[in-house]
Amino acid sequence: MNLVQDAEKLPILIPGRQQAETRVLVVTAVSAEKDAVLRGLHGDTRFEVLVAGVGSVVAAVKTAKELAAAKYSLVISAGIGGGFPGRAEVGSLVMANEIVVADLGAETLEGFRSVDELGFGYTQIQTDASLVDRVTRALLVAKIPFTMGPVLTVSTVTGTAAKGVEMAARVADATAEAMEGFGVGVAAVESGLPVLEMRAISNIVGPRERSKWRIKEALEVLEAASAVLSEVIL
Repeated sequence: MNLVQDAEKLPILIPGRQQAETRVLVVTAVSAEKDAVLRGLHGDTRFEVLVAGVGSVVAAVKTAKELAAAKYSLVISAGIGGGFPGRAEVGSLVMANEIVVADLGAETLEGFRSVDELGFGYTQIQTDASLVDRVTRALLVAKIPFTMGPVLTVSTVTGTAAKGVEMAARVADATAEAMEGFGVGVAAVESGLPVLEMRAISNIVGPRERSKWRIKEALEVLEAASAVLSEVIL
């Protein structure tokens, strides 16, 4: 499929008057991610951007507090993350069709078993399919390279090749890993709100080699994707 040609056939998705009725909470882990999102939004007052901190628990708590304090229509977990080899390249964007907490469970003699397999809870949150479709169509128009698939939430970032292979195999078609999405998602679900997650890829999941991280480039992709959000979120 020629993405550029297909993108040129798509309509520019610019919403109408409904914009004023929408309030979107964007949750990031750190200030650098917030700043990138704000640059992309260009002062769009429908969006509130919150720095919640690193990790799923603090992200859930801070998101829930904000949702209790103000009325929102949509919650988005946004930031940078690691891409799984062959599934999400450095400098691209991942849109989650599913948010999965990948390390909540138990190690057994047969291997890892998630809490839903154990019957103690759930590990997967579906993102809003219609919104994901709208955003990804606009990403094509904007010629921002992206992948759609599950984004894993982890408490410990993967740092070895062996662990990367294990995590990629744990969830079919996993595209990226980060640390906050599931916490943000749980807060949204408990508030009855749709949720999205998008991750700009700064590094490949595997050996922890900071010299190969491309954080600046990832933040630029996050900024560009945030501009797309501003155009298509009704």
